[in-house]
Amino acid sequence: MNVRRAAVYVLAGLAVPVLATLLLVVSFGSAQTTPARISFQIVTGSTGGTYFPVGRLIAGLVSHAPGVDRCESADVCGPAGLIITARTSDGAVSNVLAVNRGSANSGFAQGDVVAEAVAGAGAFRKTGKQDHIRVIADLFPEDVHLIVARNSRITKLTDLRGKRVSLGSESSGTAVTVRAILAAYDLPLRRMKVRHDSADASAQLMQRGQIDAFFFVGGRPVSLIDDLIARRVARLVPIDGAGRDKLLRAVPSLAADTIPSDTYRRTPAIATVSVRALWIVGDREPESLVYGITRALFNPHNRYALDEDSGSAAQIRLESATADLPAPLHMGAARYFRDVGHLPRLNTRAGKI
Repeated sequence: MNVRRAAVYVLAGLAVPVLATLLLVVSFGSAQTTPARISFQIVTGSTGGTYFPVGRLIAGLVSHAPGVDRCESADVCGPAGLIITARTSDGAVSNVLAVNRGSANSGFAQGDVVAEAVAGAGAFRKTGKQDHIRVIADLFPEDVHLIVARNSRITKLTDLRGKRVSLGSESSGTAVTVRAILAAYDLPLRRMKVRHDSADASAQLMQRGQIDAFFFVGGRPVSLIDDLIARRVARLVPIDGAGRDKLLRAVPSLAADTIPSDTYRRTPAIATVSVRALWIVGDREPESLVYGITRALFNPHNRYALDEDSGSAAQIRLESATADLPAPLHMGAARYFRDVGHLPRLNTRAGKI
């Protein structure tokens, strides 16, 4: 592993004893004042998905433990004393609920999930509008993957009729997106043998021959999908045609996309749809804290660590950070984007900042 990147990962919040040691008073001949510890969480997803590794990388970049040399450069890290931890979770829906009620400081969620949350629709019809959700930044695109058993006869989405299909855990963003997809293709749940498993569990079930297909929404390439394809356990099926056209008209947060050839080994280009991954935060978080976190994330000196990532982190860009957001920016994030002359744009459902 690259030495610089390894140093970044040390701060990811996974080695609590090490971080605790870093928070002790640093002495250079005389005692120094130690900044107060600021604990901040990012709820992500399963370890085999996209969110957790990206959350771990961001945590390492932005955390500002005492005595870390790289944080002495202006604005490279977040506020002094900030320790960010990346935490696994059941997915985007549970992340939104946790952030809205204040049991998590921040989290990752798909744009279509956030749109439903602020409207109190779909997966949030029972819980109602999630009024405390704000956005730090639009991070990267995520593709909808339809993974099927290699030896199955499934060649198109409608071939899922009668098959054993996992739609993602019920509190995941994947399940939200898949319900919209199936509706657009006029494929009722009752026409399949449906189950709700995490991506990690779905991959294991497919290896054992216990399911025929599963969906997953994630930034390409997704490691667990690549592994299944490389070992000739699975292949990808396109999401295209009239059903996709209908889907895009119904869900503005989705966009037509193509997974390029050889993104996954021996796999041609695959038509699909994509959605943007957002970093959300509660509106109760201090403006100065969120400002410092946003400034550190987009500091040019941190660009190398993002670019060294071969997947989604490399696509985190200032230019796309505020495009067509389905919810308002947090005041701290909005102030940063204004300071750098990158005024935010909100879609018609997002309301005012």
